[in-house]
Amino acid sequence: MLLSTPAYFTFLVIIFFCYWLVKRFRFGGPAIVIFANYFFYARWDLIYLALIPAASTCDFFIGRALDREQGTGRRRLLVSLSILLNIGLIASVKYMPFLLETYAHFASTPAKTWPWILPLGLSFYAFQSLTYTIDIYRRDAKATSNYLAYLASTSFFPTTLAGPITRISTLLPQWFKSEPLNAKDGGKAFFLIGLGLIKKFLIADYLAENLVNRVFDLPKLYSGTEVLMGVYGYAFQLYYDFSGYTDIAIGSALLLGIKLPPNFNRPYAARNIADFWRRWHISFSNWLRDYLYFSLPGLRSRWKIFTYANLILTMTIGGLWHGASWTFAIWGVWHGAGLAAHRWWQVFRGDAKPSERPAAKFFRAFVTFHFVLIGWIFFRASNVAGAGDILGQIFSGTIAFGNVAPGFLLVLMVAACAHYLPKHWYERGLQLYSDSPYYVQAAAMAVLVVTIQYVGATGSVPFIYNRF
Repeated sequence: MLLSTPAYFTFLVIIFFCYWLVKRFRFGGPAIVIFANYFFYARWDLIYLALIPAASTCDFFIGRALDREQGTGRRRLLVSLSILLNIGLIASVKYMPFLLETYAHFASTPAKTWPWILPLGLSFYAFQSLTYTIDIYRRDAKATSNYLAYLASTSFFPTTLAGPITRISTLLPQWFKSEPLNAKDGGKAFFLIGLGLIKKFLIADYLAENLVNRVFDLPKLYSGTEVLMGVYGYAFQLYYDFSGYTDIAIGSALLLGIKLPPNFNRPYAARNIADFWRRWHISFSNWLRDYLYFSLPGLRSRWKIFTYANLILTMTIGGLWHGASWTFAIWGVWHGAGLAAHRWWQVFRGDAKPSERPAAKFFRAFVTFHFVLIGWIFFRASNVAGAGDILGQIFSGTIAFGNVAPGFLLVLMVAACAHYLPKHWYERGLQLYSDSPYYVQAAAMAVLVVTIQYVGATGSVPFIYNRF
């Protein structure tokens, strides 16, 4: 069940009314959300009704044991069990087919079929679940005794497909807040859901269908300038697709009185690669920093090489998290090398501050954006050869624009301009909508639905990050 379909919004309306009807009972709210979570999973495959409750229950009891246990060795064993459980869950449904095919290739034997091919990779579930046990192990959080609240948090349905990855310790107390949903938060929720639909249907899907997909499928049929336009289009398609999902997820949660963390902050306005990762997929980059990078050995060593090597290793693992492919590995190494180079440059410059002149700031943002753009080529390409074809066409020097439709250029320009608008403009729009009377809000949503019906005619295309 995609978050952009009528089925999802029908489901959300039903859950909304049921949730607030029973919210006054202590366990009513979490019970309704648990039902919603598992119904959401079951719509993808019934096997999740066995996998998710079993894995969540194991982590719940591991968390309880970690909270009681004082011995260092036993605590390490417990948290290791949780890590193995969750990483094993990802590997069994996501990486085993690749490993079996690779083994068969090098062993010159027929490839074996892996039976656990599931529609969802469970990456976001596993990462969110690990925040609970690792935080308890580090004594950054306390274990909960409320089993229902834990189950509601660890598989919260708006975050199931593509996050944002939310620490369980921040979700748990929100189930028992006594205040009802106020009109301002309700207006904000509808604004975010509407904005997410605009991003998905009117920008991301339009860019994909009108040039991006064709360029990446058959790059040699297009001129260098057309391929370059397709790559620019993909950069904004990916941003609007993913941030659109995030807006719908955050808005859906807000309708239940649950606040999720932001996940994007105008990432293409970043002035260096470290700044980019503070703005792009914020919950994922924070997870990599807090739970992977800080756990690697050598960070306190006087040998700075460990810092640079760990940055590259962290981002390589982050790349492979997206999928078992050389293209994702190269994308991760590319960003890791960029972060390591930026860190080295900071050390080399010492206390010197970068120039704040507008031209200098523009140049840094321009270079950073195109560094990210090169990485997106490998991220989107189906294989390394395909990425090479894309780069080869861009640098071929051929110039033609016959396959770039005026509509594509218009949407791309609107997407770029909207992305770079000052943040306070967005906040002002949010405030104006949430302060408007309910009938104005309803009319705006109705106009949006009609517009999507007649303009965004691509249908319910899955969000890009659903497959991760």
